[in-house]
Amino acid sequence: MINKIDLCGAWELALDYDCKGENIQYSEYINLPNTTSNARKGKPNNKRETGYLTDTYKFEGWAWFRRMIDTSAMDCSALELFLERTRITEVFVDGRSLGVQESFVAPHVYDLTEYIGTGEHELVIKVANVGYKTGGGHMTSPDTQTNWNGIVGRIELIGYGKAHCKNVVLKTDISSMTVSVTADIVGAEEGSAVISQLGFRDVMILGQPAKFAFSDGKLEAVYNLSAESRLWSEFDPVLYELCIDIDGDKSRHTFGIREFGTDGGKFTINGRKTFLRGKHDGLIFPKTGFAPCDVDEWLRVMEISRSFGINHYRFHTCCPPEAAFVAADMLGIYMEPQLPFWGTICAADEENYNAEEQQFLIDEGFAMLREFGNHPSFCMMSMGNELWGSKERINEIMGMYKSIDDRHLYTQGSNNFQWFPNVVENDDFFVGVRLAKDRLIRGSYAMCDAPLGHIQTDKPAANHSYDSVIRPQKHADSAEVSEDGTVQIQFGTTMKKVKASDADADFIPEIPIVTHEIGQFETYPNFYEIEKYTGSIKARNFEIFRERLEEKGLGHLAKDYFYCSGQLAKACYKEEMESVFRSELLDGFQILDIQDFSGQGTALVGMLDAFMDNKGIIAPEEWREFCNDALVQAVFDSYTPLSASSFDIGIRVVNFRPDSLKGKNVSWSLKAEDFEKNGSIHITEDGNYFSAEHFTVELPSVDKITRAELSLCIDGTDIRNHYELEIIPNVSEVDADCIFTEINGKAEEMLRAGGIVILFKQSENSIEGFYCQDFWCYPMFAGISRMMEKPEPVGTMGLVIENDHHALAGFDSKRYSTPAWWDIVQNSRCEILDGNADGKHVIVRMIDNFERNHDLALVYEYDCMGGKVVVCSSDIEKLKQSAEGRVFIKSLTDYAAGR
Repeated sequence: MINKIDLCGAWELALDYDCKGENIQYSEYINLPNTTSNARKGKPNNKRETGYLTDTYKFEGWAWFRRMIDTSAMDCSALELFLERTRITEVFVDGRSLGVQESFVAPHVYDLTEYIGTGEHELVIKVANVGYKTGGGHMTSPDTQTNWNGIVGRIELIGYGKAHCKNVVLKTDISSMTVSVTADIVGAEEGSAVISQLGFRDVMILGQPAKFAFSDGKLEAVYNLSAESRLWSEFDPVLYELCIDIDGDKSRHTFGIREFGTDGGKFTINGRKTFLRGKHDGLIFPKTGFAPCDVDEWLRVMEISRSFGINHYRFHTCCPPEAAFVAADMLGIYMEPQLPFWGTICAADEENYNAEEQQFLIDEGFAMLREFGNHPSFCMMSMGNELWGSKERINEIMGMYKSIDDRHLYTQGSNNFQWFPNVVENDDFFVGVRLAKDRLIRGSYAMCDAPLGHIQTDKPAANHSYDSVIRPQKHADSAEVSEDGTVQIQFGTTMKKVKASDADADFIPEIPIVTHEIGQFETYPNFYEIEKYTGSIKARNFEIFRERLEEKGLGHLAKDYFYCSGQLAKACYKEEMESVFRSELLDGFQILDIQDFSGQGTALVGMLDAFMDNKGIIAPEEWREFCNDALVQAVFDSYTPLSASSFDIGIRVVNFRPDSLKGKNVSWSLKAEDFEKNGSIHITEDGNYFSAEHFTVELPSVDKITRAELSLCIDGTDIRNHYELEIIPNVSEVDADCIFTEINGKAEEMLRAGGIVILFKQSENSIEGFYCQDFWCYPMFAGISRMMEKPEPVGTMGLVIENDHHALAGFDSKRYSTPAWWDIVQNSRCEILDGNADGKHVIVRMIDNFERNHDLALVYEYDCMGGKVVVCSSDIEKLKQSAEGRVFIKSLTDYAAGR
């Protein structure tokens, strides 16, 4: 480039709803870069969407943008119009079409060389956000960044010298400290180029300039980097720029010196093993409805992610703009863009083969590699999300990319073929949720994808590992197959039947394994968030959810619902992450998500809201206790150990930092009321994983539930962790005269005497007790379960506990669910009090989801016959079988006895 004209600013605008291009009237202006919605152009949209945010100026059609350009002062030999990110465009100069471009991911570049120095011209750009050759995944989805229309990012006329370079590819070699340079030379068949190494965003020359000849319009050179150059990684994201000067036409290209690969089934960065701590990203930016093209905004959100221990971004059916790669370069984040596709890839001889769509997707992949491939953060590439179809064709497409660009690792997709996962020849790593039907490698699942995960079905503990599932001792069963050889599966946000011939219960990948979309534990909406939607995208779904809650007479509980559901979600996420780090055969995870997902039913699954602002549930410092490049973990069987018992604890250290922890000490302490035990364990091994032998702590004898905290730290480091325990007293006798399963004559006699009776009963009008947080969001997966004629999710979101109520005086509780409540909840059926709550005081309530908003009670009381009835919906006979259950019953009976 030798000069340019910035075309940002005022453009005339015409909106063509009918997509006819007739009688175009430029009746208003818009400042570009922008979208029509963000600029509030078009007809106001009064809909109130519930499944996603509402685009209040939704426009789908052809948008015509017009302005005059003057090329008189353009002193150049070639001229291009550069549109950084847009939809389908057609460009006209003085009414003459210069062609159509369709890429979602790559800049649209048009040749205007013939207009150099010819004065003023009318420039018209038609942008269509209809008529796509493929659905576009989250590039166009209303669930994420909306199907916007407009032009965002750079809009420029760029002038080049007579000879200039295009399609520059930089490949670094960390052993020889060189960079191989290939480029197409436009405007000259032969000549020379001067290459030099510069500091990032600095004119300082670090490497000596060197001249290289080119011929046949192709530059091929190997440039020796400065001896002071450093390698790029998450720990030292040092960047450089390569300057290519061809007769005064200079171009600068950001690069880092790195080698991202695999070794022995593990990811490596510059030869050292690394572990992917990944975040899902669907380009959610609710202030504007589109992904920003400025580096500062990407730095803001990615720095937040880094503060939560994230070192990897997986983009769901989308590719971010270059600014995201630049920010990731600067912060040391390993990026995985994905083709904008969520569906079936068919071979040419198969039914439903769509040649036009498939070629468009293939071209998009090449465009991603061409435009962003030099960025050191671009480490991996995926063919799509949850794909079906032809393994052979998917493998072939990957092979096309690998044959021209081996700087990245490739995968066939995320969770492809679902219950029938596989590895193909060109897979460099595997991403999935299971290795066979019952071989689960994450902790939670939708009910339609049952079996459920251990966090959903097992009593809370800190001992789960996936290693025995990844390399099982005996074969697992595959999914149930119907007589016609098909199996019904979730397909996107709907369902379909697929061939089951590829089921393989013995599947063991020999490449790195990344567990897909772990977490998905939702929180109740924070209605104070509504006021943050100051742009054209509005949270009308939140408004509707608030109205629903208020209509049920429960609006006063909104704050409690948000806080208590968030605390349970946090606990679930801790176990989800710790299970991954206990598994030495896993090589990474992609969490869904630390950020709320604003669509697909409204899935508020983040510790951060959709704006990447902290929701106040957990501080990043606490989150990094179980999600970071180095961890210390405790291993134990129960969060509710018994009074005066021997509590068995193991210590594990996970370390993917450059510095060894060998020789350091792990200090631990277990503290409770009037009780403290301390100790230290010496780390005797180097490497990524160290497990100390278990040791035993003799717990104190307690006569009430006693909270304890197990704390760990590695001396002289920032590596620490903690676990909140509840020591359970031994209660053997739980029978009492005040316990009933129905109001009989004896109960009536006690009530008339002003007494309290405890009534254990389960109403038919009730919902199954479920301790774990709801998965993703109830509306989406309940609908899918109904379509598939499978059991629906329970859909509840944890407890709100009136913990200062006298009925719970002997069952010390927090305001929210803790493991001491597990048996009580799992053996209950929460009563639905809708329209029948008058006179009932709920002591322990279950939070229902925002779709139903049932008034759910686990424990409530009401006045009756001069006395009081306390109703509990748990099964008393099952409660008697657990220590926590017996303590709970005793607390209620003590209340009845006035103790």
